[in-house]
Amino acid sequence: MTENEHEAKMAHPRMAAGALFFDDADRVLLVEPLYKDYRDVPGGYVENGESPLQACVREVQEELGIKPAIGRLLVVDWAPNPGEGDKVLYLFDGGRLTADECRHIELQADELRGYAFYDVGELSEHTIPRLVRRITAGIEARSYDSTAYLEHGVAPRER
Repeated sequence: MTENEHEAKMAHPRMAAGALFFDDADRVLLVEPLYKDYRDVPGGYVENGESPLQACVREVQEELGIKPAIGRLLVVDWAPNPGEGDKVLYLFDGGRLTADECRHIELQADELRGYAFYDVGELSEHTIPRLVRRITAGIEARSYDSTAYLEHGVAPRER
């Protein structure tokens, strides 16, 4: 196999990173993007030369206007999309946002129309099933001090 043939077979996934934030009532923060018909976690695509953690920190600062400490990796989700190709999505622990941090949130007006905290049981009313599974896996990984590996939002052992 030539180098070009090998290169053509290699995956070149798009990567995105987001943060899982909670409030004092253990509700999950979701943002409402202008360009999606569902709510999402704060985050976005990883840029060239940037690590997933760096992208997460940058995206949270851009989208929410705050600089909370971003913790450890909770979930890696391989999520190919027929229209967009392979994706690898990283979910980091954003921890608990204080009331003061929430008061300082300034949404990126050209990307987000709002944000709110939701009980885990109501997430499916506001976002897509794969993201609900990823968030749920993140909450579990956070409580067990572990990291989850998912494919399409599902742990391979559950398939």
